[in-house]
Amino acid sequence: MLPAGAAAADLYVGIDLGTSGCRACAINGAGDVLGAAQQSLSAANDDQGLATALWWPSVVQVLRELLGQVSAQAIRAIAVDGTSATLLVTDAEGEPLAPALMYNDHRCRAEAQAIAAWAPADSPARGASSSLAKLLYLAAQHHDARHALHQADWIAGRLSGRYDVSDENNCLKLGYDPITRCWPDWLRRLPLPAHLFPEVVAPGTLIGTIQSSLARELGLSPDTRIVAGSTDSTAAWLATGARELGCAVTSLGSTMVLKVVCERPINAARYGIYSHRVGDLWLAGGASNSGGAVLLKYFSRSQLETMTPLLRAEQDSDLDYYPLPARGERFPVNDPDLPPRLEPRPADDIEFLHAMLAGMANIEARGYRLLAQLGAPYPSAVCSIGGGAHNPAWQRIRQRALGVPVTLARHQDAAYGVALLARAGVTASTTR
Repeated sequence: MLPAGAAAADLYVGIDLGTSGCRACAINGAGDVLGAAQQSLSAANDDQGLATALWWPSVVQVLRELLGQVSAQAIRAIAVDGTSATLLVTDAEGEPLAPALMYNDHRCRAEAQAIAAWAPADSPARGASSSLAKLLYLAAQHHDARHALHQADWIAGRLSGRYDVSDENNCLKLGYDPITRCWPDWLRRLPLPAHLFPEVVAPGTLIGTIQSSLARELGLSPDTRIVAGSTDSTAAWLATGARELGCAVTSLGSTMVLKVVCERPINAARYGIYSHRVGDLWLAGGASNSGGAVLLKYFSRSQLETMTPLLRAEQDSDLDYYPLPARGERFPVNDPDLPPRLEPRPADDIEFLHAMLAGMANIEARGYRLLAQLGAPYPSAVCSIGGGAHNPAWQRIRQRALGVPVTLARHQDAAYGVALLARAGVTASTTR
């Protein structure tokens, strides 16, 4: 059955701009995927402005590829997700004034201390990697900045021409209060002009229509709507369809993100735990810097594919690893100076890989136990998404560490989840 207000021919596009690539998919009103495209991103950080320079060309490229598979005139709405707490500042026209600070950038320690003097103890805006700390850092260097934009906000701005709006999920680490649904008073004590803070709307809210010049360039209807998106991990959760209390989803990408559905928000800044609001539900969890990025630091993708079938997943590892690609962790240990623990390295590469995967599984189990201690339900099962979810040996290792069944989600891509938001934005507006 189609959602109210949707026509059978209508299509909805989701764009997922992550750490390692840009993806897009088109779905119909029934949620069927009718087209998909992707492109890799080579820049892992933005110290020289490289990542920012790649974002928009990558989005245009995947849209062109996608529109080679589906009718451009059938597309009714587009929504975008991006990495949480990746932030840049721009002028009034949306032109970046400096390289973006990526989600795992910990340079803003002095700014984090200034925030800690005023922010509530469990505010997700605390910490050197928060969006707010990055904004303080960037605003001090660029007094002419007009807009503070997350990765998804900036792409949505390039699509719609609006650079003054964001969604509740992306703004969480910028200080926005999703409970009261407003910017809290304590933010006024920081040396930041009010115009930098965007208007905040719920994910799936209509924010505008596509810029006419871009519509002509891509062959889209000038009435194509741009809908507020989300963070990449929340979009990935939406893709799974997990909506019941206690449902848990682990995203295994360049990093590892844990989320569990709760009836109330759980925030604990000292552990890197925060809660996103999605309708009347709360997604409590955190993001570890451990994940695929550290594996690719030591092995190529072809090596991982070759070695995985040789792993003895039912055996314990004698090595107590905490695999990180570099110094610094966010969750379940919130310590920007935490060093990787990957010694001693055995001579056997398969044993080394096994120990790394076991270490990551222990981080995941530790994260869910910590969430349960703070009031979240411990999962009865964990749904897996992301590239690492397709590793059967890692799945068995994780299942043993978690003590619950580990399953593979039917829909894996954040692009699918944010396409659902694009669809929601249209159907909500037509039923008002």
